[in-house]
Amino acid sequence: MATHYEVLQINQGTDASIELHLVDINNSAKDLTGHTITAKLGTHYDARDSDKTTFVSIVSQPATSGIVNLSLTNVITSSLNPKKRHVYDVQLSHVDSATGSTIVERIMEGIVTITPSVTT
Repeated sequence: MATHYEVLQINQGTDASIELHLVDINNSAKDLTGHTITAKLGTHYDARDSDKTTFVSIVSQPATSGIVNLSLTNVITSSLNPKKRHVYDVQLSHVDSATGSTIVERIMEGIVTITPSVTT
């Protein structure tokens, strides 16, 4: 699966939700059975892990639908600084049944724009 670069916009102080529909090489829903999704954002790619924000990342059921949901609560988005540039990436991983090794692929990455809020 190729990495897709996308600019995301998140409104400061609101609940943010992103739904991804993943497809395989045949343009069919990707079977995500046994897969784990991880997504983080930070002010730069080499930020310390403690300075990154982790999305709640869920593979929707049934896993064969290829749908992933990423979300951040309004409390978390309130703490994001709209004056700073943010970057993110999303990784999909699973254990290869033939080798027993973990396969990790970056499926999406890009820039996050935080829209400031007057009421936050």
